[in-house]
Amino acid sequence: MSSPVDAVAAAVSAAGAPTFEARSISTGYSWPECPRWHDGVFWFSDMYTGTLKTLDAEGNATVVVDANARAADTDVPIVLGGFGWLPDGRLIVNSMHEQKLLVHGGGGPEDLSVYADLSEFAIKAVNDMVVDADGRAYITQLGFDLFQGETPITSPLIVVEPDGTVTKPAGVPELMCGNGIAISADGSKLFVAEVMAQKITVMDRAADGTLSNARDFASCPFMPDGIGLDDEGGVWAALPGGGYVARFTEGGLTDAVPMPLEQGIASACLLGGPDRNTLYMTVGFEVFDFEKSAREALGSIWTADVKHHGGTTLP
Repeated sequence: MSSPVDAVAAAVSAAGAPTFEARSISTGYSWPECPRWHDGVFWFSDMYTGTLKTLDAEGNATVVVDANARAADTDVPIVLGGFGWLPDGRLIVNSMHEQKLLVHGGGGPEDLSVYADLSEFAIKAVNDMVVDADGRAYITQLGFDLFQGETPITSPLIVVEPDGTVTKPAGVPELMCGNGIAISADGSKLFVAEVMAQKITVMDRAADGTLSNARDFASCPFMPDGIGLDDEGGVWAALPGGGYVARFTEGGLTDAVPMPLEQGIASACLLGGPDRNTLYMTVGFEVFDFEKSAREALGSIWTADVKHHGGTTLP
């Protein structure tokens, strides 16, 4: 039986996909995730340190959001997942195991409060998120305890409306470990990586934010994790354990960036940079042991120059 790396390499070869070289730009993180490009700045979650960080041009990190003070009031780990920005400029972020959406007030790193309680629809840890132009948050969830080896089950997408109402979208099937999530530049489509189904799903999105017509967009040669879109309709997906980040269209795999496992496991990707044609990749070594991951701090950020642009896609 072939390994995940062999399976992805074979798919890249069969597609005749061009490959692009990755380079490390910053190191010293736990399990980095959820890359974002916002107002000319690269952001990411340093998950097992309970922080969101930004990088400057030299690769130096600054803590902008720090949720660790919340640990005093809960017995679950403080891990920050998907995040985005409301129309008024405030940042909202998932506290994954608290099953809460937090809002940063704009003050110091610890200026956090609860924006919405997701527990009515969250089965276990919530996961990634994308925020639309109206301030509506679409949130994925694992649906099962990945960290304790539970059997995967499907779980619903969670939507937090601009008024803070938490809903489960009608007419949308449950997802098999929903992870990376993104919105097309024109706002008409929402894409989700279904990790355990090894596919990317697309849904039509109406002007009022409602979703419909969920369907397969692309099959992946290994489990897709974090995703980012380009303005030509492609979906870039990290394939953790597969040794690549790859671009998919409805026609199949089109481009790839090798990410050798000895350098780490690619968890997520996003097109950023001044022209949004730099592929940023978050890369880590230890996802299951939170303390070990934070203590060893072997995670890193990588980039690759590619031939596509992110345009106004979200996140």
